[in-house]
Amino acid sequence: MKRRNRITRFRRSARTHTTHWQRSLIFWAGAITVGIIAWLFARAADYASSLCLSLTHWNPYIMLVIIPSGLALSMWLTKRFFPGAQGSGIPQTIATLHIEDFSLINRILALRIAFGKICLTTLGLLCGASIGREGPTVQVGAAIMHAYSRFLGHANVSTRRGVILAGGAAGVAAAFNTPLAGIVFAIEELSSSFHQRTSGFMLTGVVIAGVTAIVLTGGNYTYFGHASVDVPVGTAWIAVLACGILGGLGGGAFSAFLIRVGKGLPGKIGRIQRSRPVLFTALCGVLLAILGIASHGETFGTGYIQAHHLVDGSRHGHMSYFLMKYAATIISYCSGIPGGLFAPSLSIGASVGGWVARFLPHTAPGAVVLLGMVGYFSGVVQSPLTATVIVMEMCDNQQITLALLATAFLALGVSRMVCSHSLYGQLADQFLARQEGYLQKQHDQTRQASSDHSTPEEAP
Repeated sequence: MKRRNRITRFRRSARTHTTHWQRSLIFWAGAITVGIIAWLFARAADYASSLCLSLTHWNPYIMLVIIPSGLALSMWLTKRFFPGAQGSGIPQTIATLHIEDFSLINRILALRIAFGKICLTTLGLLCGASIGREGPTVQVGAAIMHAYSRFLGHANVSTRRGVILAGGAAGVAAAFNTPLAGIVFAIEELSSSFHQRTSGFMLTGVVIAGVTAIVLTGGNYTYFGHASVDVPVGTAWIAVLACGILGGLGGGAFSAFLIRVGKGLPGKIGRIQRSRPVLFTALCGVLLAILGIASHGETFGTGYIQAHHLVDGSRHGHMSYFLMKYAATIISYCSGIPGGLFAPSLSIGASVGGWVARFLPHTAPGAVVLLGMVGYFSGVVQSPLTATVIVMEMCDNQQITLALLATAFLALGVSRMVCSHSLYGQLADQFLARQEGYLQKQHDQTRQASSDHSTPEEAP
């Protein structure tokens, strides 16, 4: 009898371990899928941006037709086929971590929405909108991992949230090729509990997705190459003060404006935005085309090329580029098309640093550009650790880490004086409020239809 019991326990233990390994393998397959999709998304986005640049060089005035019509098409497709794909994708991902209604989470993180996010963001870059692919990659990564979680039959709310968190963090890691930044971003921006912060799911998913992206890229690729610059303690830290203050002011004002826009524009413009969104998006496209022509095409796209040239010192920063790119990014967000804020924010921050570097001849210009980048980015997202680690990993430089941290935290303090709330947190709250209003409206309509059906004799 004892031998039979031991055999039974052994079989049960073997089945448990087999099931655990099967689930782990499926989860790892999901992380690999995130890395592959992020790489394909990056290739498509880069191709779209290069094609837009070619069109601009051929005839810049053709953008007066391409941008309004392309953005209008993007908005129509979003409204018609991919509702919920608007904007960055990070607020949507944050919102799902606070929703307990699985049916609503399934709708927000549907693979159809993820597919639309990729296609429409690429379309926006093809048309020249000032957007990035990194924020959308977060939602795409979360959607992919959520689909694998549903396949595994996870019914526990905490487990599902951990998987979504892992997918979003893996998206950041794969998009920038910055695995450590993916982990920090999940802890600082997406996560809200100690359990999620220490999740082995997240760590494993981030590492696997990051390695997959590195393998597909063909080497240890860095976003801005290797920047061997330093900011020694002393007079060079004047750049830390300047970039921290300017970045915090600019980033805080940017966040405050976007939060206000998320509640709806006032007056006649707001009425057009609500009643005729496709027309409103086309008008935003006209403004973007005018800005692009005035800047000789500099404001079109992510701004990666401009930021890269500022980092390597092949061009100097000008306040005109900062103002135009700043306005182009705000208009692109107001248009309502899918697209992120990461890459344009880094480009705007680089221009701040490039402009400050002109007044600090004894400090390495490339170092000041990196400080401006981290200062403005931290001012926008109010996540200083994420901003520091992303910039540090993107330029493959640990020597400047202390100066980056100081700039990021100074920018955070200044930004909170201008905008007291986190941008993505507030946008997530607004998104949740809209979803609750949508569900309440559907509930009221269903109840009204049921009431009408049950009392037909009272109909006129």
